[in-house]
Amino acid sequence: MVSTQSRFRLAGWSLAGLLTGALLATFGWGLSHPTRGAASAMTGRVAPDLTVRTFAGRTVAVADFRGRPLVLHFWASWCGACRTEAPVFSAASASSPEIAFLNAAMEDSAAPARAFQARFPMPDPVGLDADAGYLRYGVTGPPETYFIDRSGVIRYRHVGPLDGPTLKAYLDKIRA
Repeated sequence: MVSTQSRFRLAGWSLAGLLTGALLATFGWGLSHPTRGAASAMTGRVAPDLTVRTFAGRTVAVADFRGRPLVLHFWASWCGACRTEAPVFSAASASSPEIAFLNAAMEDSAAPARAFQARFPMPDPVGLDADAGYLRYGVTGPPETYFIDRSGVIRYRHVGPLDGPTLKAYLDKIRA
């Protein structure tokens, strides 16, 4: 005979298993089906405030780049796709000096983010999203990139890793 307490325990573990499975399935779907070039409620609006504490000790804000096209890139040291695209951002930055890049590590801590930057260099300024600004952008997870025009308006959003030709296409669009 099974006690009532055992039934409740079994029901609790079953519910926990179902919820865990649902979360894993949802997360796995998002990783395997990224929404590249996804529209965002932010597209066409002025970019929200965001502050990055750079590894060089400076504080840099999105507003500091007004008057210049800006690529705002959200990444994390624990993100595998971010490793793949880091050299793409470095190369694009070197070949596009008229465009600013701001690389904000989200949901990360200083030591692993600095180690990532040392191993997979990205264009400066790079550092920690100091005030969880990624929430104001509606970021779903790294990597995610916003392309902001000279007037500070978000023109494009890209969810997932970027390759060289795709990044160049976005840069050409905000360069104008």
